[in-house]
This record gives sequence, C-alpha cells and structure tokens, in this order.
Amino acid sequence: MSGFAVPLFVLAVIVAFVIESVRIVPQQSAWVVERLGKFHAVLEPGLSLIVPFFDRIAYKHSLKEVPLDVAEQICITRDNTQLAVDGIIYFQVVDARLASYGTSDYVLAISQLAQTTLRSEIGKMELDKTFESRDEINKLIVSTLDDAGRTWGIKVLRYEIKSLTPPETILRAMQAQITAEREKRAVIAKSEGQRQEEINIAEGEKQAAILTSQGAKEAAINRAQGEAIAVTTVATATADAVTVIAKALTAEGGAQAANLKVAELYVSAFGNLAKTGNTLIVPANLTDVATMVSGAMTVLDKTRQPPAGESDRGLTDRRFVPVPTWEGNPLSHPREGVGTVFHFLDPRLPGCGFAPVRI
Repeated sequence: MSGFAVPLFVLAVIVAFVIESVRIVPQQSAWVVERLGKFHAVLEPGLSLIVPFFDRIAYKHSLKEVPLDVAEQICITRDNTQLAVDGIIYFQVVDARLASYGTSDYVLAISQLAQTTLRSEIGKMELDKTFESRDEINKLIVSTLDDAGRTWGIKVLRYEIKSLTPPETILRAMQAQITAEREKRAVIAKSEGQRQEEINIAEGEKQAAILTSQGAKEAAINRAQGEAIAVTTVATATADAVTVIAKALTAEGGAQAANLKVAELYVSAFGNLAKTGNTLIVPANLTDVATMVSGAMTVLDKTRQPPAGESDRGLTDRRFVPVPTWEGNPLSHPREGVGTVFHFLDPRLPGCGFAPVRI
C-alpha cells in the first residue's frame, strides 16, 4: 500500500492543478487576473487558463448596460426655489482594467458625480425653466459623466430625471396659476365661439338677403318679361282685330254692322252699370242712347226681313223711346240668357206699350 501512496498523491496534485488552471468566463463578462499581486491579464468570455497559486481572479465585471438609481436630493434654482430631484443613470463597463484600477468604486463615483452635476445645472435655471428644460438637463449630465467615466473604464449611455417636486406652497401657487390660465383660455375660447357664431349668423343672413333679392329680381324680370309678352300678344291681337275690322268696314254693309255692334255694346254696358251696387249712373245726355239705338235699328231694318204676315208691323213704323234708368225701367232689368233686349213703343199696341225685340 505504501508503494501506491506517492503516485496517488502526485495524481491528486495534478488534478487539483488542472482544476485551478481552467477558468470559464460567461458571456458579457470580463475577469481581471493578477499575478503575484500585479495586473496580469483580462480574461474574455470562454475557456481560459491561469497559473495556480501564482494567478488569481481579482475583479469580475459585467459588460451589460447597468441602470443605477440616483438618490433624491434637494436642489435650489436660480430664483431660490427648492426642488426635490431624483433620476436614473444607464451606464456600461467598456474597460475592465480601468474599472478595476481607475477608481475604488465606479458605481459610487458616477452616482455622486451625477448628483453634483444635477445640482449645478438646476442652480443655473429658474423654476419655470427647469420644467421646460428636462431634456437639456439630461443631455448636459450625460456629457459631463461620460467625460469623467473614460478614466473609470465606463461609458454613460443616458440620464433621465424621474421627478421634479417643488414645495407644497409652490405647488398650490402653480395649481392656482394653471387654473387661472385654463379659465382664461376657456373664456377666450367661449368668446371666440360666440364671435364665430355671430359671424356665421350674419353671413347666413347676408347670403339669405342676397338670395332673396336675387329671387325678387328674377321674379320681377320674369313678370316684366311676361307682361311684355302679354302686351305684345294683346297688341298683336288688337292689330289683327283692327285689320279685320278695317277690312270689314270697307266691305259692303260694314259700316252699318259696326254701328249696330257699337249700339249693342253701349246699351249692354249701360244696363250692367245700372244694376250693380247702390249707385245709379245716368248718362249725361240720354239722347245719345236714342241716337245710337236708332241707328242700330236702321241697320237692323236693312239687314233683317220682317216675318210673313207682319209687313204692316215693320220696324220702320216703330219709334224708339229712350227711357231713363231708374227703378222700374225696363232697361235696368234685362232678361238674361236671351241676348240683348230692346224695347220699342208700338202705337198699335194697347196703351202704346213696349214691344221687346231680341237681338
């Protein structure tokens, strides 16, 4: 048994040496190796070998992006207003050696630098400006931290302000200001709406008036054109009638027929005027009626032949007697539907009564 002890011991030493020599570095990681207390190398992800008892893994760094919450702090603005500000930093280790030997604690260093830079930038601005310039503040802090982080082997990717909280009194004043501004905008918007409404109503009334006037204009034009056409038509018809009458008058018996027609119309109009209303209209000279009707009878005697057996009762033996148009006058009550009725005084009738003759 004593003969196998030494080989077994040597084998155990070799196995332990191999185990201590082999190192497997994870992805997105960097390990710093020191040999006899001094920096020796940086192990990349994968399988690596070191010398046992001489080399050791001094630092292990993650190369991933790291979010770091910056503690809330009180900052004073340019107009002496206190603000409670907190934020968050996103950084990444890019040089494992500098991250190991550039600073004792790069996380603490970058956090403290972010706070001091934030206080400095807030102090340059007034309260209202800080709320409007958050992006500008973030960019300034990132630029400052990135410049300092090069010596620490880190790169600052971005910085974000999470909250800006003024004191309670300032918050109430700001809320009152916001409320007043919103009420002002509401009043302005309401007045603008009313103004626009009045403009729309006035514009509508204007358009309606224009359309109405245009319609009235077109209607007047149409009426005028219609009246012109009617006048033209009447004038044409009158001219044609006059032409026909003129031709008839120049023909044989035309003048006598015209006299008869005029007398007929005169008597008809005279009778109609007498029977309408309560006002009695009497011609100034009743002999004109007798003259016209007498002429008409002359024409009638010439144009009509007396009935058989009544030659001794010809119309030439009858005398027309004009009678005034007062109540009881036969001329004021003509029989309707049988034509115009003339009354003649026949001496052979009993009492020289009136003998009606229809035309």
